[in-house]
Amino acid sequence: MNAAVQRIRAASLTELASATWSNALLIGNEVVMSGMTGHPATRTAAQAGEPLGVYDQTLLVLNKVLALVEAAGGHIGNIYRLTVYVTAIADKDEVGRARRDFFKGFAHFPTSTLVETSALVSPELVVEIEAGARLDVDLRTAQES
Repeated sequence: MNAAVQRIRAASLTELASATWSNALLIGNEVVMSGMTGHPATRTAAQAGEPLGVYDQTLLVLNKVLALVEAAGGHIGNIYRLTVYVTAIADKDEVGRARRDFFKGFAHFPTSTLVETSALVSPELVVEIEAGARLDVDLRTAQES
């Protein structure tokens, strides 16, 4: 049996008409997302001579993830998985600080993998995050069984 699949779009995120991917799909109760970056804000800041650091890029990307989850009818507590790509593993503490600030007060933080990669799609990008959410889970209040 095939689960229903719905393409999720958030008004605050652009999706190219020529793209060969979806930013997010809702499959049953699960929101699966492509890797999100801080583009175009990162490029605008870099061109202005004020590039965004890893902490700011991480928060920017987490807010994009949240926008997609909300567009699917969910909330921040539904985000259960993160795969974080950084261009410098030394930035792990700033990524961790951004995650702590973003998910402050949660009973359980989302699962997370952090990977260093040699480059992302644009030179000003230092963080990319792929995420998963389940609309039937709330990590803000989840109890251990």
